[in-house]
Amino acid sequence: MSENDRIGAFLVSRGLLTSSQLELAFEEQSRTGKSLGRVLLEQDLVSEADLMAALAVQIGMDFVDLETSAVDSSAATLISDALARRYQAIPIGWDDGQLVVAMADPSNVFAVDDIRTITRAEVKTVMATRQAILDAIDKHHRMDAEAEGLSSEASHDFESDDDLSNVREVVEDAPIVKLVNLLISQAVQDRASDIHIEPGERDLRVRYRIDGVLHEKMRPPKNIQSGIISRLKIMADINIAERRIPQDGRVTATIGGKAVDLRVATLPTVYGEKVVMRILDKSRAVLTLDDLGFLPETRERYETSFTKPYGTILVTGPTGSGKSTTLYATLNILNDEKKNIITVEDPVEYRLAGINQVQTNNKAGMTFAAALRSILRSDPDIVLVGEIRDKETATIAIEAALTGHLVLSTLHTNDAATTPTRLVEMGVEPFLVASALDCIVAQRLARKLCDRCRQGYRPTSAELETVGWDIDTLDELPELFRPVGCQACGKTGYHGRFAVHEVMMITEEIERLVVERGHSEDIKKVAIAQGMLTLRAAGLRQVANGMTSIEEVLRVVV
Repeated sequence: MSENDRIGAFLVSRGLLTSSQLELAFEEQSRTGKSLGRVLLEQDLVSEADLMAALAVQIGMDFVDLETSAVDSSAATLISDALARRYQAIPIGWDDGQLVVAMADPSNVFAVDDIRTITRAEVKTVMATRQAILDAIDKHHRMDAEAEGLSSEASHDFESDDDLSNVREVVEDAPIVKLVNLLISQAVQDRASDIHIEPGERDLRVRYRIDGVLHEKMRPPKNIQSGIISRLKIMADINIAERRIPQDGRVTATIGGKAVDLRVATLPTVYGEKVVMRILDKSRAVLTLDDLGFLPETRERYETSFTKPYGTILVTGPTGSGKSTTLYATLNILNDEKKNIITVEDPVEYRLAGINQVQTNNKAGMTFAAALRSILRSDPDIVLVGEIRDKETATIAIEAALTGHLVLSTLHTNDAATTPTRLVEMGVEPFLVASALDCIVAQRLARKLCDRCRQGYRPTSAELETVGWDIDTLDELPELFRPVGCQACGKTGYHGRFAVHEVMMITEEIERLVVERGHSEDIKKVAIAQGMLTLRAAGLRQVANGMTSIEEVLRVVV
């Protein structure tokens, strides 16, 4: 039996390939002269990991899935980043005194000899996919050693962090420049949404917000504080000499082949200026509604509203709940050459092709209200107002909806039912609110369970009742999932986020309650009776779908 026959037989025996698929692959191989493995990969019949596992069996070697297997960080850093990348190899731990090294090509005896010489250890090789090895190198040859070296190098160059006379010199200093670049590129690689640089009494704390939760990454010495902060201020075109007032700016960069915008904000604290950088991944501006996590029924309700020619659609929720992303995804659907779409934002987060975006400037008198008045004289079909913050903006936006425009905006309220009341409290007449509002979407961001390590279990009926699950409709208790934590998700049990939505249509009955200044609880009861899924109900629906855990839904939804 040839090697190709053995590989094919192994894949079929594992249920990874059918006999007919293997036969077709052999036909393609004889026609093109390519290897069987290349044909199987090109036709998407098996994954690279499955193919490597089959090859490993053939040569009597172990295969390791680095995305789920633990990697010993102290072992991984025994060889340099450059060497690991050159040989596509990474030490992953120890086995009976031998250094276990995962390699894409274990037959490379030169690589094995070099690693043995550098580490002064006996080497045991195992197979892993090339991409998994590169990802592991990115993860373990990260900022730790490099940042420590750069921090130490920069720290020797100056003694005090308060000396402004040599700030320009500090800023142009190579170690500081490299350290700042490293902080930003590592944050993008770790899928962080924000970088926090926080001065303390004795050192500087750097934290990343990943999937909505802050994680501490490093603590550089105190005396390079002004260098790091000044470097960031120059990148964002902020006045480096002004330390007493908050400032903000913007940086555009390409990191890892990805176009990224950084929104930089400084805040004076007792120990120096804190800097927060919001990372705006431009690819998020082209997300679809399905990417955001809309359930089919909530999406359908929402779609009936934004396809109308006029009316007001409000997306509500706390800061960082993905309101702007939902509105951008909606604009992407509505954006065509027959419509004039104008937005007024503070600040303009994502640049959208084919849409006229206006940046507010309060110092110059370009407030939301002033910009909105000007926009309405520019013959718009659809208007997006970044946020309704006061009575004036709310009134103009609602009047725009009543005069034949589709108005999209955001508001800070806890749920859909309290939104009309909030507008009335702002000073907008109840009859205007009732007439202009068409749909309110309340949302929260929840973390997705990691596909690789989530664990299934059967909850008790008491547990389900406690969280408000309608168990009377169940024939049997559902299988739910809980977080565990593995290498792929950084031991958190979660990887990525999605939005939980509550979509309230403004029907005649709800209009009547708004005009009569009815209580938000009464509005909510009517909306639920008319088919609205509450935030908690939508969250529990996603728990049933295996998307997230009960604990996560309870964390984000009251």
